[in-house]
Amino acid sequence: MSVNEAHRLRLDPIATPDRLLLGPGPSNADPRVLQAIARPPLSHLDPLYLELMNEVQEMLRYAWQTDNRFTIPVSGTGSAAMEATIANTVEPGETVVVGVIGYFGKRLVDMCGRYGAKVVEVSAPWGEALSLDTLTQAVEQHKPAVLALVHAETSTGVQQPLDGIGDLCRAHDCLLLLDTVTSLGGVPLKLDEAKVDLAYSCSQKGLSCPPGLGPFTMGPRAEEKLDRRSGKVPNWYLDMSGLKSYWGSQRTYHHTAPVNMNYGLREALRLLCEEGLENSWARHRRNSEELWAGLERMGLELHVPLSHRLPTLTTVKIPDGVDGKAFATHLLNKHGVEIGNGLGDLAGRVWRVGLMGTNSKPENVERLLNLLDLELPAFRQGSAAA
Repeated sequence: MSVNEAHRLRLDPIATPDRLLLGPGPSNADPRVLQAIARPPLSHLDPLYLELMNEVQEMLRYAWQTDNRFTIPVSGTGSAAMEATIANTVEPGETVVVGVIGYFGKRLVDMCGRYGAKVVEVSAPWGEALSLDTLTQAVEQHKPAVLALVHAETSTGVQQPLDGIGDLCRAHDCLLLLDTVTSLGGVPLKLDEAKVDLAYSCSQKGLSCPPGLGPFTMGPRAEEKLDRRSGKVPNWYLDMSGLKSYWGSQRTYHHTAPVNMNYGLREALRLLCEEGLENSWARHRRNSEELWAGLERMGLELHVPLSHRLPTLTTVKIPDGVDGKAFATHLLNKHGVEIGNGLGDLAGRVWRVGLMGTNSKPENVERLLNLLDLELPAFRQGSAAA
């Protein structure tokens, strides 16, 4: 289309279909969250909005079980919050040990390298977790400034045990940085009890909000390291030195915050508080156990052993002879149900099924199991259903 023709372009109002999003994220947003987002915007410095900011911070502390003073939603997706943890605490030449148990551990490695760190990878096969002994050996040998781990690896469905790791980091004067993107709100996690110094997450998974915000928390030891930096944080937008003035008592202008997204996050967190954190954890576990049992009754094999299996994200091995991507596309196009394909080393080998936030409910488990029972046999025979 030429520039001269563009002014004549007439489009219908947007009309997206209803989908049941049972992939690795985003999940469906709670309808009450969408209603909150549709409220008229306020200025990002309006006193009413500033009060809402306080409420969001307090509820995020509850969701993470932390007293960290500096706990905020970064104005960006989970990857922005991820980068914020690194940008603020990693200086050029410092050693960072990164636990790699999947794709998002690799992303941490990439980001740390871009900020000039000497990165040491400690890896486990995709589908397994790292042992405390392995991490202890790495920390004792390399004496890192930061140990970065993924608590809930979205690419593999593995939950990394945290027992003893916080004490290890305190004993060796390094910060513990944790990816909780696929665990916040759905998996038992108590940051202060685990002695985690920095964590980040996203809005679109266990919190049942659309993507666009990245919860971020920084404990006292991480704040002290930020204050001791020899130079400025090399990322202006994510520099917590400046954001502290906006999210703190001063409320000094930093950027125009996504007001309506924070409306949505406030409502999502309110709903989590209303349900109760431990009730949410139990609900996610109960529904995933129903899914696991149903999949195994069909003869499908799960990729992760039960001991390290996430209740928010399940990796299902694709049966021999089945085109996994074609089957996932078929479910989406014919039934409006999304499941995820494998990522990285697991591409073409697994499906990723998410039961997160408002989507973690028995009727969704039943619907997916019924669809698999109905539709998968034709794909096992090498032909797609009509």
